[in-house]
Amino acid sequence: MVQPGGGMPDMQQILQQAQKMQEQLVAAQEELSNAEVTGTAGGGLVTATVSGSLELKSLSIDPKVVDPSDTETLSDLVVAAVRDAMGNAQRLTEEKLGPLAGGLGGGMPDLGGFGLPG
Repeated sequence: MVQPGGGMPDMQQILQQAQKMQEQLVAAQEELSNAEVTGTAGGGLVTATVSGSLELKSLSIDPKVVDPSDTETLSDLVVAAVRDAMGNAQRLTEEKLGPLAGGLGGGMPDLGGFGLPG
């Protein structure tokens, strides 16, 4: 004889786990938006700082690299420093959100269109 609800996951437990994961996700996103990550080029002659949410916050250029007759090199260094900073911010995002994203993937049963409040 099969008992009612046998083998069915406990909906209350699922909702509690989802709520906890959502809280962790919000906390991680807030931490990321407050984080600042740097990238450099030219051996540190150009330094870019971006937020964890990929907003360029500052750019520092050593006067030694400023040559009015060679602005192309300076442009290349700026682009390289910003790309380095963005890559570092992306890695930070993957570090912070990776475990949470993994938890959202396969572990949750199909809730049949049941929406969780955001």
